[in-house]
Amino acid sequence: MKRKYKPMGAAHSTGSAVNKKFMSDTQPSDALPQGDFFAAPVDILEEIFLNLPPNEVVNVCRLVCHVWKDVADSESLWRERCRRERFRIPAVSQTPTDWRMFYFLCIKRRNLLKNSTAENKMGDWQILENGGDNWKIERVMVPHPNKVVQKNFVTSYGKCIKSQLIDLAAEGYSPSFMDHFQPDIKISDWYAPRWDCGCKYEIHVELLNQRKKPVETFAPETIYFEQWNDQQWNQMTHTFQNYGPGVRYIRFTHGGKDTQFWAGWYGIRVTDSSVEICPAMDT
Repeated sequence: MKRKYKPMGAAHSTGSAVNKKFMSDTQPSDALPQGDFFAAPVDILEEIFLNLPPNEVVNVCRLVCHVWKDVADSESLWRERCRRERFRIPAVSQTPTDWRMFYFLCIKRRNLLKNSTAENKMGDWQILENGGDNWKIERVMVPHPNKVVQKNFVTSYGKCIKSQLIDLAAEGYSPSFMDHFQPDIKISDWYAPRWDCGCKYEIHVELLNQRKKPVETFAPETIYFEQWNDQQWNQMTHTFQNYGPGVRYIRFTHGGKDTQFWAGWYGIRVTDSSVEICPAMDT
């Protein structure tokens, strides 16, 4: 016989203000039903919750009573939800620090940079330097590893630098969430030289506070390519971790130039840049 919880009266549970702010698209109802609720085996209650929208589980179901709250907060519920929706952890040796947070970060995960593949010309990018014959959009000279990518930004013989500023609160990551959970922030950038001309590539990514002052910075050394190279695509990646409280913006900046001062567009090519908020892992 399956164990049943003793029925309990409806009791309001405030839950986590951080979770509600981050996860909820709608606020929980102010008027919850009163009185006793039918007792149900935990596994049946969990199965019901698995078939409800996740925001309703967090912002409505967990407020009904202590039993429902325990099930809505359980690791098994969110681990099973991740399994069913095929949100996989990167490696067998890693486990999420919080399965519920892992789930919500997975469903919200996306590239926070706009127009990363030049489909909207130079739209959404702030041009900081536009040297030589300026930035230009071209079709890729060699196939990109991501077959969807068909265009890239091209630099000239003078320095070409462009940037985007990401407002985390506007993207749905509240200050309280960023300070409390400090999720991983992963950046990626693809760059390639032209085979018949030398060039250089540079990237600078900053985590900024409310006053847009740097909290943490990723700024690797400038990368140089010689003339007569293989013109293949290369990927730059970095993950910000344990960066502390106060991060409110991310500034992504990259570019370069050719090193032989040829008129036209013989400098570094960049495309498919990304900034993603990801769940942190225990190893």
